[in-house]
Order: sequence, then C-alpha cells, then structure tokens
Amino acid sequence: MIDNDIKALKEIIKGLQKPHRFVHTLGVEQEAYRLGEIFMPEKSGKLALAGLLHDITKDFSVEEQFRLCREYRIDVDKNIAPKLLHAITGCEFARRKFGIEVVDDEIYNGIRYHTTGRENMTLFEQIIYLADYIEANRDFSDCVFLRNYFNINIGNCSSAEQRLEILRSTMVLSFDLTIKNLIDEGKSIDFDTIKARNYFLKL
Repeated sequence: MIDNDIKALKEIIKGLQKPHRFVHTLGVEQEAYRLGEIFMPEKSGKLALAGLLHDITKDFSVEEQFRLCREYRIDVDKNIAPKLLHAITGCEFARRKFGIEVVDDEIYNGIRYHTTGRENMTLFEQIIYLADYIEANRDFSDCVFLRNYFNINIGNCSSAEQRLEILRSTMVLSFDLTIKNLIDEGKSIDFDTIKARNYFLKL
C-alpha cells in the first residue's frame, strides 16, 4: 500500500477505536515493523499493516461481536472469553472491508491468532503476536517484563539462529505468563494457547 492509502486506513481505524486503543494500535504497527526488520525485513511493511489491523474490532461490543459471528457464519462457543472474539471477527471484518488484495491469508492469520497463538505458528504470526504483547505503550508488568527480556537478549545475538532461539524462548515465556494469569484469575485457557506453548517447547 502507498503512503496515502496507509493514511486513509489509519483514519478509518481511528474512527473505530477508542483513543487509548488507537495509541496501542500505532504502537503495534511500529513494533511489528521493528521486529520485521530483525526477522523478515522483506515483509516489515506488510507486518506493520497487519499491526494496524490487528485490533480493528476490539472496541466493538460483545453483542456486536456475536452478531458479526452470525453474519460471517463463524461457529464460536457461546461461553468463549469475550476478549478473544475480536481476533476471530477482526480478520474477517478487515478482509470484507478492505479486500483480499490488502488482507491476504498472511495478514488474515496474523490478526486471527495474535491473541491466543496457535500450533505451527508462522514467523509472520509470531511477530504480530509478540508486537501486540511488547509494544512500547503497554505498561502491564508482564508486558514490561517480556519486552525487557526480549530486547536485552536480542541485543546479544550475533546470528540469525540465535535470534530465532530468543524469539522461541520469548514466545514460551509469553504463554507461561498468560496461562499463569488466567489460572490465578480462575479463567479458562484457550486450547490454541496450550497447543502453542507445547509447540514452541518442542522446537
């Protein structure tokens, strides 16, 4: 996409999000680009675009999320954690609004799995997931901890293999933190998150 298209896209997203969410969205855009420059520079611009789109339906009401699921014929458990809905609706909403030429399968899946992760995550999906977790505006203790862990360790890498290992260990740590918090809060854990953690442990 050209600069004018990105500017127009940001205005659309800004109109769909609360101010603090839009700040986060811009942070994820920047972080996805930064991580892209580290791991797949040929796609850093595309990763930034996925970062812009990742929370496009986040501020929709739960009722609207379920309405979109019905409209898009997405089968979801009625007891699903509400905060997971936006990833499920967001990828489809973004594709229908902007077209498959913008939201191709790579961006679609980056949006879809940026909250839970999944087994066999692509590098593109990992970057969007991690960018959402560690972007600079997030001040939750776990986000700060994970951001510091990644940034300190990635700075000590001298090879692509080492960088990928730091990414892998960061992903595992992120799932550990998420699962621990869900257990402490007495909440259910999405199966995709469990499968994702087990997948990265085996790499």
